[in-house]
Amino acid sequence: MTAPKIFGIAGWKNSGKTGLMVRLVSEMTRRGHVVSTVKHAHHDFDIDKVGADSYRHREAGAHEVTIVSSTRFAIMHELRGAPEPSFEEILSRLAPCDLVLIEGYKREPIPKIEARRLESANREPLAPTDPYIVAIAADHPVAETELPFFDLDDTAAIANFVEKAVGLRR
Repeated sequence: MTAPKIFGIAGWKNSGKTGLMVRLVSEMTRRGHVVSTVKHAHHDFDIDKVGADSYRHREAGAHEVTIVSSTRFAIMHELRGAPEPSFEEILSRLAPCDLVLIEGYKREPIPKIEARRLESANREPLAPTDPYIVAIAADHPVAETELPFFDLDDTAAIANFVEKAVGLRR
């Protein structure tokens, strides 16, 4: 595989980013693409349960904890006060794939679609100040843009746009 194509979904909290990501991953894999995802969280998070062996390893001070089974593996890396890894560093750790879909990382210089919903925590448009936003997907009409516009639920049209924008071939 060659270097993966990268495309992002940006938006405020409750703007529909995760739902769009899930639908896009499903559609792109249905089309035969190998897809990986990266989600940026603005808060502390855990992926293991309190009391689980992996949790106990991490709490004991392990720098990285790897959990392996016959169906999947996960590597947790504790920063322990070190700075958050750069976007490029995270991308460099991914296995080869056709497309990396990015959720969040609003300010990274990658092509992205802005998700907008009326119920969003913040409705201030990102596109006017971000030249990397190449389209908008919303659950309501958007008149103040010349960017391509999609209904937030029109997954097939958005997937077609992403394929074309990054140069993916089926």
